[in-house]
Amino acid sequence: MKKISFTLLTLIFFTQINYAQTAPALFAHPKVSAGFLLGYTDNIGGNIYGTISNFSYDVPLSIRFSLGYTITDAGKPLDARKIFINDATNGTPEESGYVWELRLDFTYPIKLFSLNKTNILIGPRYSMFTGNFKFIGGNEFFDITADQWGIGTGVETHLGISPNMSFVVAAGFDYYFQSKLVGHDTAYSPDGQDVNPRQGYSYKDADDAVNQPKYEFRIMGGLNFNF
Repeated sequence: MKKISFTLLTLIFFTQINYAQTAPALFAHPKVSAGFLLGYTDNIGGNIYGTISNFSYDVPLSIRFSLGYTITDAGKPLDARKIFINDATNGTPEESGYVWELRLDFTYPIKLFSLNKTNILIGPRYSMFTGNFKFIGGNEFFDITADQWGIGTGVETHLGISPNMSFVVAAGFDYYFQSKLVGHDTAYSPDGQDVNPRQGYSYKDADDAVNQPKYEFRIMGGLNFNF
C-alpha cells in the first residue's frame, strides 16, 4: 500500500513539473510603439501617436492615443460675418482655419491578402475647430470655434523596414456630431439654445457658413517605431 502511494505521488510530482515546463505563460508582455502620419484629412494634416499592445494574453487588442492637426477651409466669410457679427460689406475678406484633434483607437489585427501586419481601428474622437475671418480695410477680425465629439474607424498596414521600424499606410473615416458654434458674442446650438443670435438666422445657417468637421476621409502614410 505504501509502495503504491509513493509511486502515485511520484507520478503526480513529475506530471506537475512537465506541465509547468510546457504550459503557456498566462501573463501579458506589453509593448510600446510610436509614430507619425501625414496626408489628406479633409485637407493637409497629420498626427503623432503612441500605442500600447500585448497588454492582454487573451485578446490581441492594442490601445492608441493620437494628437492631430489639420489645416482647413474656415468657411464662407461674408455669410459668417452676417450671421455672427453684422451686415456690413466693406473690406476684402480672408479666411483660414485649423483643427486640433484628440483620438483614441482600439486596434485589432486582421488578415488582409498576404500582408503580414494589418490592423482595423475604431474609437472616439474630439476635435477643436477654429475658423479665422478677416476683412482687410473693414476693420473686422473674428474667430468662430466649435468643439465636437465624434467616432471613427479605419484600417492600416505596416510594411517592415527594420525590426524596430515600419512604413505605415492608413485609410479611415470619421464622423463628428453637431456642436455649438461660437463667434464674437454670438453662439448657435443644435438644440436651439442660441446666445445673442442675429435676427433671422438659425443654427442651420451658421452650420452652412462655417466649415467645422462633419465627416472626414483620411488617407495617410508615415513611420512607426517599436521600443
